[in-house]
Amino acid sequence: MDAGADLTDSPGADGTPRGRPLDVSWIHGSPSAKHNTDPDIQVHAHDEDTYVLRQNMAVHYEAPFLFLLCGEDRAVLIDTGATESAEFFPLRRVVDELIAARLARHPRDGYELLVLHTHGHGDHVAGDGQFTGRPDTTVVGADLGTAWPYFGFDTDPDAVARVDLGGRVLECLATPGHHEAAVTYYDPATGFLLTGDSVYPGRLYIQDVPAFTRSIDRLIEFAGRRPVTHVLGCHIEMTTEPGVDYPVRTTYQPDEPPLQLTPDHLRRIRAALTELGDDLTRRAYDDFVLCPQS
Repeated sequence: MDAGADLTDSPGADGTPRGRPLDVSWIHGSPSAKHNTDPDIQVHAHDEDTYVLRQNMAVHYEAPFLFLLCGEDRAVLIDTGATESAEFFPLRRVVDELIAARLARHPRDGYELLVLHTHGHGDHVAGDGQFTGRPDTTVVGADLGTAWPYFGFDTDPDAVARVDLGGRVLECLATPGHHEAAVTYYDPATGFLLTGDSVYPGRLYIQDVPAFTRSIDRLIEFAGRRPVTHVLGCHIEMTTEPGVDYPVRTTYQPDEPPLQLTPDHLRRIRAALTELGDDLTRRAYDDFVLCPQS
């Protein structure tokens, strides 16, 4: 497990988020998947209650990022990765170990786990079944008919839903466009804006351009009223060469840029959407690629 220095720091007295850098050397595959020696899941401890996980590219080329955030009463796991098998992708074991370590530091009975998702594509929900039957666990489906009623977005898609973990309350927004049931999460404790596949350094596949544009507008407005330290999506697909992405199904990405983007990238994406107009063709920019689905 990677760990940052001084993991026990906390938000400032005024409630502002921890401004910790996210300087991580992520596992990024190897020339030979057969001889890959990376862990099945890389765990980066951003602080003692915040973990960023990445799936091994040799296990699945999508190599998605997942997020485990712990509060006083319960933890939330956001997304469950691209692989169903616990043998090849031991997500539940890793999550159980991280939660057990937290409970060793802060003992309490009945500590719950909530499993939520950024959206319902297969590389973000495949591990859901690993949590079936786990005590004190609630898994909320990622489909439109399940996720949006849970947050109340079915009756008010413009609502800001809140998920209380105990001393840590996430703010959740409906952000369709990439997927009809996409959700973005804001964590005031760290300043993380977790954007799933809507915003990340890679190919932004847009299922519904008008909906996606509205969602980006909403994120710009939302981030303008919150201290956002990092905009974190679920993949890295770009190279360090501006405008050049790795091909689909690549399993070795030695020249990746950082995962984290900034609120300014939201504005850049919005400007790119204006340039796109009605021309639904692929357009590459320095840090992302617009891929509208015609």
